[in-house]
Amino acid sequence: MQQGDRVRVCESVIVYTHPEHRGEPYDLKGQDGEVFAILSDWKGRPISPTLPVVVKFARGRFHFRAEELESL
Repeated sequence: MQQGDRVRVCESVIVYTHPEHRGEPYDLKGQDGEVFAILSDWKGRPISPTLPVVVKFARGRFHFRAEELESL
C-alpha cells in the first residue's frame, strides 16, 4: 500500500467524528477512499503508530490499520 492508492474499508470501523454524523456512531465499512499518507516518521525520527494509514474520503480523513483496508 502506497500513498495515492485507492482502498476500501473491509472491516467494521465505528467513528464518532464523521462530518455528516457528528457525535453519532457511523460505520465506515464499505467506504472507498485514497491513501493520503502512511505514517512512519515524525520530524525525521522513526515512530510506530497504532493507526499508521491515513485515508482521505470525500468528507474527511481517518486513520486505519493496514489489515482494515483492501486495495481496489
